[in-house]
Amino acid sequence: MAAKTKAAKTTARKAGKAAAGARANPYVQRFIEDEELRENVRTAVDHAQKAYRRMSNGKGPAKALMDDRKLHKELRETADSLREAGEGLRGKRRRKRRGRKLLMLAILGGIAFVLINEGTRKTLLDKIFGAEEEFEYTSTTSP
Repeated sequence: MAAKTKAAKTTARKAGKAAAGARANPYVQRFIEDEELRENVRTAVDHAQKAYRRMSNGKGPAKALMDDRKLHKELRETADSLREAGEGLRGKRRRKRRGRKLLMLAILGGIAFVLINEGTRKTLLDKIFGAEEEFEYTSTTSP
């Protein structure tokens, strides 16, 4: 009897230390406080369960992975939710790069315009390298 009581006390002490460590852990605190993070984890688990059900519907898993479009969608949604949850857990938010994309699109559009439009291309080359000198060739030999 004494061994069980001593083992129970040891187990309770270890559980208390684990709980104190969990309370001090910033990741656990963020998980407790952040509703969006919990929702992302919940969504990931739901999609993973749906994907598992689709894989274990009687067909072989290899065939389901290759052919089942709904399974692909569920796995993609699971991965997206897990990525968002991981970013939320680390405290990082995805940056939107709309400005960079717009700038790149403007640059590519300008380059395409210069390449297609001959008059603009000549004007641009004249401004960069200076105007071309007109050269007229006359032969010194007689035919």
